[in-house]
Amino acid sequence: MKISSTVILKRGKEGSVKRFHPWIFSGAIHSIQGDAENGDWVKVTDTSNRVLGFGHYQTGTIAVRVLSFAAVIQDKDFWEQKISAAYQQRFATGIISADTNAFRLIHGEGDGLPGLIIDVYNGVAVMQAHSTGMHRDRLAIANAVKATLGDSISAVYYKSLSTGTESEYLLGMAVSPHVILEHGNKFYVDWAEGQKTGFFLDQRENRKLLDSLSKGKTVLNTFCYTGGFSIYALHAGAKQVHSVDASEKAIDLTRRNIELNGFSSVEQECFNADTFDFLKESKTPYDLIILDPPAFAKHKDAKHQAMKGYQRLNAEAMRRIQPGGIIFTFSCSQVVDRQLFYDTVVSAAIQSGREIKVLHHLSQPADHPVSLYHPEGEYLKGLVLFVN
Repeated sequence: MKISSTVILKRGKEGSVKRFHPWIFSGAIHSIQGDAENGDWVKVTDTSNRVLGFGHYQTGTIAVRVLSFAAVIQDKDFWEQKISAAYQQRFATGIISADTNAFRLIHGEGDGLPGLIIDVYNGVAVMQAHSTGMHRDRLAIANAVKATLGDSISAVYYKSLSTGTESEYLLGMAVSPHVILEHGNKFYVDWAEGQKTGFFLDQRENRKLLDSLSKGKTVLNTFCYTGGFSIYALHAGAKQVHSVDASEKAIDLTRRNIELNGFSSVEQECFNADTFDFLKESKTPYDLIILDPPAFAKHKDAKHQAMKGYQRLNAEAMRRIQPGGIIFTFSCSQVVDRQLFYDTVVSAAIQSGREIKVLHHLSQPADHPVSLYHPEGEYLKGLVLFVN
């Protein structure tokens, strides 16, 4: 890595960096020595020339994403050290096992690498860069992934629409869709055409919890995408599972996943429909409903409308579910904090007029870690509700 510029912070603005927060906002910058360009590595100092760290520079609100808080950076093994540390954490927390071969290897700020996401799907690493710096360093990162994981990785695929470049294999080749195992359940992952990197690994442990509550129940999985919750419910012995998504592609892949796991139309049915319309029109008495919508609010300006959407969705499900039923409800909107989501669900409960209890508070799993110094990294919030 070549460091040719220095970002000097305004007096009093170095506090957040000293507390290991990885974002430096443009308004905190006093001056820049050198011609820093998008994606460049820069050194960060205070006005007394004390080194605070090193990171990627980018024009915009977040001007520097700090990748190292050390006074000196060693570039020879930088990427391998970071990726190895993340891998060891996944191994130590038991995420990787004989019946689970898909996991998130790098989770941005949670692993000290803001702007980088890497998911591993049964030997194929799928990388997304959300900053110009990570995009420019993609080959070095791919080589470090291979060096760290060795023969367990056969290919590294780069998928980063946000950088305006074509997706490509940086190392090796693989066929997509590709079969993975998650707690013994089989899924096709399509990283080339699917959303994000191809699969929502962040719901793994929440799906496992659903498994323990689904036996003998009639289950509705809304916003089902590729049918993750549906497969777990079927394996658990659910009496009937209905999967709903507005995307025809998602429903097609759900059907393929159901077939892959050996289930038939006797136990399940898929519907290509709007979830709100389906909840109003369906006459099936459900014992368990999953509400896992896409992010209703991707920025703060959309938060008010998003909360109205969450309230309407939850109220409708609460009205529809059978007495003694269970609702899994989620928000993956980063701008919606846990308390706001909880308060919105309470408001929906009041509208429904039902007696409702909280059984579980849910979050993202250990391979989607949240740094104590970057609480913004907590995005997935969920509740398991018991409805009388």
